[in-house]
Amino acid sequence: MSILINEDTRVLVQGITGREGSFHTSKMIEYGTKVVGGITPGKGGEQSIHNLPIYNSFSIAKNETNANASVLFVPPRFALDAALEAIEA
Repeated sequence: MSILINEDTRVLVQGITGREGSFHTSKMIEYGTKVVGGITPGKGGEQSIHNLPIYNSFSIAKNETNANASVLFVPPRFALDAALEAIEA
């Protein structure tokens, strides 16, 4: 299996408003990653500290941003659901 990431990759950050998600999003943006938004249930319609839109679900975010990659920064008890949500979308 190969993973191809290039300048056309559009990333959604699941858990963008948490401590780890926020920190690593900042680092990804500094590195030049094209982060297009984040997902935090209950905070949809807000903006992250990075001026990125926040969505309530991955499927909504994917449809609005045309994202083609995801990264997870969620508590362990939510990781499986977050991963399955991204896979299904």
